[in-house]
Amino acid sequence: MSQQALRQVLPQLPISLGRNVLVSSNTFDDAGVYRLDRHRALVQTVDFFTPIVDDPFSYGQIAAANSLSDIFAMGGRPLTALNIIGFPADLVRPKTVSAILRGGLAKAAEVGCSVIGGHSIRNP
Repeated sequence: MSQQALRQVLPQLPISLGRNVLVSSNTFDDAGVYRLDRHRALVQTVDFFTPIVDDPFSYGQIAAANSLSDIFAMGGRPLTALNIIGFPADLVRPKTVSAILRGGLAKAAEVGCSVIGGHSIRNP
């Protein structure tokens, strides 16, 4: 969805922000920031990235780098991440999905980020 479309949709939603929310969807950033204490804040984001290359491992690396860049852009340091994948089960082989996930794991490891779980969905 374009940022222009988001600017039309998001203001219609009720906002429930605690006093420790530093960055929310109000700013149209790709991540939110929540203050943990006087010296630390938690940067959270979720991203979805459609394939732009034919090599599954490279695609996983690119998708992970794109997601990690949202954390870096907010001045954060990625500690943990979750995978989210959606593929048509009858069109994508498990071997391909494995290569994509391995690419993401490799990219996360480059910056010291642990992938600790995730979610998958059958996507038509």
